[in-house]
Amino acid sequence: MSDKQQATNASDKTDYRKTLNLPDTPFPMRGDLPKREPGWVKEWQDEGVYKKLRDARCGAPKFILHDGPPYANGQLHIGHAVNKILKDMITKSRQLEGFDALYVPGWDCHGLPIENAIEKLHGRNLPRDEMQAKSRAFATEQIAQQMADFERLGVLGDWGNPYKTMNYANEAGELRALKRVMERGFVYRGLKPVYWCFDCGSSLAEFEIEYQDKKSNTLDVMFKAHEPARLAAAFGLPKLDKDAFIVIWTTTAWTIPANQALNLNPDLDYALVDTARGLLIVAESLVEDTMKRWNLEGKVLAVAKGEKLDTLEFEHPLYDVDAGYRRLSPVYLADYATATDGTGIVHSAPAYGLDDFNSCMAHGMKLDEILNPVQGNGAYAADFPLFGGQHIWKAVPVILEALDKAGRLLNTTTITHSYPHCWRHKTPVIYRAAAQWFVRMDEGEGVFTKPGDKPQQTLRQIALEAIEHTSFYPENGKSRLRDMIAGRPDWCISRQRSWGVPIPFFLHKDSGELHPRTMEILDQAAAIVEQGGIEAWSRVTAEEILGAEEAGDYTKSTDILEVWFDSGSTFWHVMRGTHGAMHHDVGPEADLYLEGHDQHRGWFHSSLLLASAIFGRAPYKGLLTHGFTVDGQGKKMSKSLGNTVSPQEVSGKLGAEIIRLWCASTDYSGDLAIDDKILARVVDSYRRIRNTLRFLLANVSDFDAAKDAVPFEDMLEIDRYALSRAAALQQDILAHYKVYEFHPVVAKLQLYCSEDLGGFYLDVLKDRLYTTGEKSHARRSAQTALHHITHAMLRWMAPFLSFTAEEAWKLFGASDSIFLETYGSIPAGDEALGAKWERIRAIRDVVNKEIEAVRASGAVGSSLQADIVLTAAAEDHDLLASLGADLKFALIVSKVELKAGDALAVEVRPSADTKCDRCWHYQSDVGSHSEHPTLCGRCVSNLYGAGETRSFV
Repeated sequence: MSDKQQATNASDKTDYRKTLNLPDTPFPMRGDLPKREPGWVKEWQDEGVYKKLRDARCGAPKFILHDGPPYANGQLHIGHAVNKILKDMITKSRQLEGFDALYVPGWDCHGLPIENAIEKLHGRNLPRDEMQAKSRAFATEQIAQQMADFERLGVLGDWGNPYKTMNYANEAGELRALKRVMERGFVYRGLKPVYWCFDCGSSLAEFEIEYQDKKSNTLDVMFKAHEPARLAAAFGLPKLDKDAFIVIWTTTAWTIPANQALNLNPDLDYALVDTARGLLIVAESLVEDTMKRWNLEGKVLAVAKGEKLDTLEFEHPLYDVDAGYRRLSPVYLADYATATDGTGIVHSAPAYGLDDFNSCMAHGMKLDEILNPVQGNGAYAADFPLFGGQHIWKAVPVILEALDKAGRLLNTTTITHSYPHCWRHKTPVIYRAAAQWFVRMDEGEGVFTKPGDKPQQTLRQIALEAIEHTSFYPENGKSRLRDMIAGRPDWCISRQRSWGVPIPFFLHKDSGELHPRTMEILDQAAAIVEQGGIEAWSRVTAEEILGAEEAGDYTKSTDILEVWFDSGSTFWHVMRGTHGAMHHDVGPEADLYLEGHDQHRGWFHSSLLLASAIFGRAPYKGLLTHGFTVDGQGKKMSKSLGNTVSPQEVSGKLGAEIIRLWCASTDYSGDLAIDDKILARVVDSYRRIRNTLRFLLANVSDFDAAKDAVPFEDMLEIDRYALSRAAALQQDILAHYKVYEFHPVVAKLQLYCSEDLGGFYLDVLKDRLYTTGEKSHARRSAQTALHHITHAMLRWMAPFLSFTAEEAWKLFGASDSIFLETYGSIPAGDEALGAKWERIRAIRDVVNKEIEAVRASGAVGSSLQADIVLTAAAEDHDLLASLGADLKFALIVSKVELKAGDALAVEVRPSADTKCDRCWHYQSDVGSHSEHPTLCGRCVSNLYGAGETRSFV
């Protein structure tokens, strides 16, 4: 046997794969997220990662995202997940930016939903102390369940020390906030119409109202003229030959029994129309419509301006039916009476409409003259004439029948219209006059205003000005909040419930005045609550506070502060330092409040009003609002439709990381769509990112940056270009993070993984990483670039792919957690380097397209089997020629013949050379070394000689 044959046989036995620098990492291809994520949660808990984050940023500038507390009632839904994940991404991105990014989670604990839950479990009419005890226990259970679910989502925060509005210190802080609002002159007591829910048995704030369709009866009702001679004179007539009636149109039949006035617009023309039913007064522009509606023929006898009818009196429609209705309704002029619909005349029941109330009060009506027969449960008072004891909704047909029999009902029909509903019970509400405590929006005096402490501006003016100094994300939130503040009425802050922070007032039994020591009593009540909670104040008697001599003259209020005062005042007692995890120098201004867009009328709103009242500014520098979750077709989620998505189920099946990536990749400024198909696409995206990360980790597993890193100026040109691309991307990503934009970050990261890395740089790099010498300059240059890119990529993805970034960091990083790191800088080249390689990539795309065409014909397999003849115009030719022999590596082909020409042209030929067993390039020198007959000369040099020299690729 010849020497050559012996060498060939030896070569056949050599496994050259073992000579390659193949990637190696314990970072698994499969995330196995549902099984492994709980371990990360436990590790963060056991290792106290949040405490380590605080220690690591001690003394750094603070970033405060103040948590809008979710309500401590019920299992978390996907909307909760969106909210908390967005907050988590923001605080983590700010932490990585170098801020001391505090995140103290909170819970809203008082209020009606919990009382309702207790009533369902234990029955109605529980004693106050029992209701409070059971409510506190119930809220505690709910918080524990919700907290576990939030932590499972990978949210980092001070879970060991959250704030709860039912904490004794916070309840006391709320009372002190109330005192301060009073000192500033904004609190008063008044009887005025407020939204009232019969199911709640309490008043509601503007924030607690939503509009839904309701079916109502419309009715046209006649009020007989009590002064026909005056009415004739107003219309310029000598006398009236028939009974005359003014006609109103309304959709609230139940308010007719409480009518006390009529409103006309002073500038409108009103017609006196002769009909078979008498002389009827309506707006002139509505004569034709009303006659048609009433099926009457009519002739206009005269026309007069509304101002001519001022103070004329008309008889209640049931005037002749029952002595209880033998009263007159005077005409009051009011701009809100219009001729857009109805009759142009508005009937006024001042107890049940804010405009009606204000109009009657402006015309001299006394508070004790206002009729208010509807009780808190929705029924008329038992002694109310004709309708006593009946619920107002059930009384409507009875009222219609009474009006019809009295000859005062011209027409009735049913309509469906938008109507205010309680957002908890989804039931219709009414305006109802009740003695309540209010925060005043406009000019006026408050109770116990501290001398010299009242601001020069009204609360409305302060709040509107504060909005101008607030940043909004997205920007349209500004006009939404501004419009709500501009048009809102005074804020009713009292509720008639048990589970809430008390309004610790004592009212004189005769005068109704507050005790002169009310401000001292507020301090005393706060001290009592701070020691024993609201329950302690409930047990306190008037004798204990006022003494035996005065106690008999005063009544202890049982009202509580409405729940929006609870959460709205947290900037005062949580952010000012009573919370153990917050430093005393934080101050009462957060960098950001973040909630769903419904909170423009909720937490954002109440917080703004209270901070404006106390400090004269907003409690936040910025407001971020997100949309609601919907299904894949954009439909609202509901259990009845079966289109809900449970974050617990998704975490158990796919992993919380998939929810996080879905949340980050969705534009939160609108509604966020989610279903199984959408989540499947997110899973695919996650795999692409994970596989890219795995490649990076695997190819730097033997790289020690302290010993092996190559200085930027000594790196190969393509490596310097890759770092420049990464630096530019980091600049973009950090700019997006700065303004709380996440979906562009995910989109750019995915594109970077697929195009910049997978589609170009890593593809080109494989040959150098695998085939050059293990410690060669060429390989270490590549690994230096990958080391920088891996560091950067883990930081970019950490805010949203927190579990995956932490998992990778444990294998790659030096510190205990990726979140202890900062973004850092990436070395970058000049613009010329970037422009050069962008053009090379464009040319490479053209080459690849031609290779694909030849491959489709079956003439070549991989691109390495192709020899390329590349013709290029002068500028491109010089650019490509600058790469020298490295050009073939950039194009991932075995041979390139570069020619000068007028335009770019590509010719693809199947290689006639032999394939190297090790690098798979087709080379003419394969077998030129007798000891290694299946290797090319380059591989022999890399394995047994000085190694190849690379300069560019």
